[in-house]
Amino acid sequence: MITAGLLAFVHHLCFYAMIVALVVQMLRVTPDMTRADLKRIRAADAVYGVAAVLILVVGVLRVMYFEKGTDYYLHNALFHAKIGLFILVGVMSLYPTLRFSRWAKAMDAGKALPTPNELRTARHIVHAELTGLALIMLCAALLAKGVG
Repeated sequence: MITAGLLAFVHHLCFYAMIVALVVQMLRVTPDMTRADLKRIRAADAVYGVAAVLILVVGVLRVMYFEKGTDYYLHNALFHAKIGLFILVGVMSLYPTLRFSRWAKAMDAGKALPTPNELRTARHIVHAELTGLALIMLCAALLAKGVG
């Protein structure tokens, strides 16, 4: 019982870490971004990636061994929606991650900062990722109450 509770805690903590990392990115990706800002953005992006992997690992353990059982989850449309959203958010995160790396290399080489269009696109994607995470939370809450 304690293991199930601890795994749930780690699962939720990692989810919150993902949200915080995206908020940091959203607040720091600005036209007047400095080298220090970009360093924080990349650190937040690394936290996001580690948290996402941990969520996946812990989530698989919870589904297989600790919660309602694989039959409940694998036959539930909301579970499939939740996993689909998680994959979608993960794929969306590739664009900003690659851009942050490219921007850091350009900044280190003394080249121009990202274009306004690149900044806008990155911010829109981060906003979309946050929306996806909110929808994942909705699916999780409904699943916990037996919906689906």
